[in-house]
Amino acid sequence: MNWLLVITGGMIGAPLRYLTDRIVQSRHDTVFPWGTLAVNVTGCLILGLLAGGAPGQNLQLFLGTGLCGALTTYSTFSYETLRLTEGGAGLLAAANVLGSVVAGLGAAFAGVWVGGVL
Repeated sequence: MNWLLVITGGMIGAPLRYLTDRIVQSRHDTVFPWGTLAVNVTGCLILGLLAGGAPGQNLQLFLGTGLCGALTTYSTFSYETLRLTEGGAGLLAAANVLGSVVAGLGAAFAGVWVGGVL
């Protein structure tokens, strides 16, 4: 049964990541990967909420492992940072790394706090 929860969450998270990335990127006229940043920070917030709220195992498998596992993407973040560097946009690459780490950790801490309050 556990694997069904993970698969179902992943089936939602993967297309949600793609669609969110396309929508966010279409609103910005820049090479900066705003879409990937948005899904990664959102995933950090959701995982923080789960960690702070101590939900049941089924919700953790569905939302944490399945949805967030498919929604967030370290590989795309790394690839886009590499492409920025190769394209001569070193400052944007550095901003992507710093912004992703700071915003991701901030979202995770905020989620833990909110999850603990709820």
